[in-house]
Amino acid sequence: MTRRIRFNGTDSKNGGCPAVHEVVGTDDFIVQGIPVTDPDEVSQLRHLGPDDVAVVVPRETLVNHGPKELVRVPKLIDLEEFGRLFETFEHTAWRLETRGRYQSDTEDPTFDEFVREGRFDLDTDDEWSQLMRRQTSAGKTVGRVRIVDEAPTVGQRFLLADAPRNAAAGEDMRYLWRGEADDRNLPHEDFWIFDSRLVAFLRFDDEDVLHGAEIITDPAEVNRYMQLRDIATHGAIPHDVFAERVAQLDK
Repeated sequence: MTRRIRFNGTDSKNGGCPAVHEVVGTDDFIVQGIPVTDPDEVSQLRHLGPDDVAVVVPRETLVNHGPKELVRVPKLIDLEEFGRLFETFEHTAWRLETRGRYQSDTEDPTFDEFVREGRFDLDTDDEWSQLMRRQTSAGKTVGRVRIVDEAPTVGQRFLLADAPRNAAAGEDMRYLWRGEADDRNLPHEDFWIFDSRLVAFLRFDDEDVLHGAEIITDPAEVNRYMQLRDIATHGAIPHDVFAERVAQLDK
């Protein structure tokens, strides 16, 4: 089975090697660099097997993008503490959404209405909308990029129909097709970035229920997530334009 590999970062000024990647879900890292080919230099290396390749990587790259702890102990917060982040952030909040469904959506009465009739009335005065209006009216920025399968799931279609509610509260709602997201090596992960200094990595179970978030504040890790934000946002399609394209596909 092909392993999922996540780009951690590079200190190259032109985006090339050397670089560090992480094998998702394991303790393995992949280091990319210039091969050591000089026979005299190779002869000085110990325990280099016949199938091994040695590469040169600057200390800076390993320090900035390699693991900082032998065993990482995540800092976890519950849903109540996670919710407070939306009240206390100072200037920006941004999310990447990648899942095909969210259990919380299916528990909303409007979800059943959408499944039956293909539409529902938007509640632009719900608690979330009120909070977002207060924050965006104060000059703060809130945005999302949602990843949608080429054959959108019911859950993805429901959220697309609900996107005008988010937009009415001041959120910048944008979309990418799954294939394009994969071409950009975007992870299949959901997370929020707050004020470019804190990442809340969302933790779901196998039933798509959100149980809390892992808080990441290490500057190198936060920087990696901000790079993912920039990659996802570039060329992402505004929600209303994307909805029109999906409607055309359905004809």
